[in-house]
Amino acid sequence: MKTIIEPFRIKSVEPIYFNTPEERIVILEKAFYNPFLIHSTDVLIDLLTDSGTSAMSSNQWAGMMQGDESYAGSPSFFRFEATIQEITGMPWVIPTHQGRAAEKILFSILGGKGKCFLSNTLFDTTRANIEFSGAEGIDLICEEGKHPSVPAPFKGNMDLGALKKTILEKGPANIPLCIITVTNNSGGGQPVSMQNIKEAKKICAEHGIPLFIDACRFAENSYFIKLREEGYRNKPVPEIARELFSYADGCTMSAKKDAFANIGGFLAMHDGELARKCRNLLVITEGFPTYGGLAGRDLEAISIGLKEVMDENYLQYRIRSIEYLTNKLIEAGVPVMQPAGGHAVYLDAKKFLSHIPVEQYPGQALVGALYLHGGIRSVEIGSLMFGKYDENKNLIPSPLELVRLAIPRRVYTQSHIDYVAEVIIEVFNSREQINGLRIIEEAPMLRHFTAKLKPIQ
Repeated sequence: MKTIIEPFRIKSVEPIYFNTPEERIVILEKAFYNPFLIHSTDVLIDLLTDSGTSAMSSNQWAGMMQGDESYAGSPSFFRFEATIQEITGMPWVIPTHQGRAAEKILFSILGGKGKCFLSNTLFDTTRANIEFSGAEGIDLICEEGKHPSVPAPFKGNMDLGALKKTILEKGPANIPLCIITVTNNSGGGQPVSMQNIKEAKKICAEHGIPLFIDACRFAENSYFIKLREEGYRNKPVPEIARELFSYADGCTMSAKKDAFANIGGFLAMHDGELARKCRNLLVITEGFPTYGGLAGRDLEAISIGLKEVMDENYLQYRIRSIEYLTNKLIEAGVPVMQPAGGHAVYLDAKKFLSHIPVEQYPGQALVGALYLHGGIRSVEIGSLMFGKYDENKNLIPSPLELVRLAIPRRVYTQSHIDYVAEVIIEVFNSREQINGLRIIEEAPMLRHFTAKLKPIQ
C-alpha cells in the first residue's frame, strides 16, 4: 500500500520554540507537575487535547469573513442550524460557546438529587456537570473496554446487560437520560458500533428513557463503523452519521473536535418542550438563541467544518495517522491501548510504570516524564482525573490509568509523530527512574485542571 499522505497543503505556519531538558525541569517544577499550568510557548509538541487546537481550512477562514454579527436572526445562525439539522435530522438546534455549556444547560434542567445518568463512559466535564446538579453519573463500559492491551473492534460499546440491570435497580423514573459518547474518549478513543447504539436505544425506549449522543467525534466514529462493521463498507460517511443520529433523541457536541473549530458547541434534539426549557436557560447563561455565546464568524466556521470532517480522504488519513503511531509503540513493546483509537494514542500508565502504585498517580508521573524528556505535553486520564475519596480520605482509583496523547487535526506532520514515538520509547526504556507524585493542592471538582503535585523521593 502506498504511503497515506496528508490530504492538504500547508498555507500558513507558526513557530515551535525549542527549549532544553534543563529548562524543562524548572518549567515543570514551577507548574507543580501539572501540564495545564505550563505556558504553551514552553511546549514543543502539544498533545494535551484535540479540543479547539485543530487547523482550520482556507474555506473556513473565508467563511468567517461572511460572519454576520447581528444580535438576533443572523444568517450565520440559519446556515449553522441547517447544517446540523441535515447531519442529525434533529429539528431543534441550540448553539453554545462550547460543549460543556451545552452539558451545563441540559443537566441543570434534567439533573438533581436522586437522579442518575447512564453512559458507556462519561468524560470529565460531563460527569462534573452531572454531579454539580446533585445527580450521579454511572459508566457501563463493555468488558472489552476494560482491558487496554486486548484488541477488539468496538471497545467503546455500552454493556447492554449492565444497562438493563442498572435501569431496573435505579428505576426508570430516576434516570432522565442515557448518554453514549462517540468515540469513547475516557475509554481510549474507542468507537461504538451502530448495533450497540441501536440496541441501547431499544432498551431505553422500552423504559421511556431518552437516549442522547455525545457527538464530539461523530465523524471519526462513523468512519470506524464503515471500516469495521458488517454492512457499512460501501456506505458514505454522511449516510452512516445520519443513521447513527437517527437512534438518538438528542445530542450534545463540542464543535472544537470534529468541526475543526477553535470554539463552539451545540445542543440538538427532537423534544420541542425540552428545547424550549434549554433555550430559556441559554438566554440567561449564554446569549440569544441565534448566537448562543458565539460570534457569527464562529457559527460559519462550525457549519463549514461539520461538512469538511466527513470527507473520507481526510478521515482515512486521520485514523491511519493515529494507527501509525500506535503500531510504532507496540513494535517497541510500549503498553498502549489497542487497537488504535480515533483521535489519540493512549498509553497504559499502570503497565508502563508498574513500579508506581496508583495512589502515587503513575499517569501523571508519565505525563511529566514525557515533557521533561521531549517537551511533549499530554494529559492523564486516570486516578488524578477520575479518582475519588472514601469516607476515610483513601483514594478510590480509576479503573484505568491512561495517558492520552491527543493529536490536533491537520496540525502536525509525520516527522512530528515520529519524534513523539522516539520520545515515548526512550522514556519507556528508562522508566524505572521515574518516581510517583503526591497532591499538595486540589479543587473539589475537576481537580486535574488546577491541582498542584510534588514528586515522591
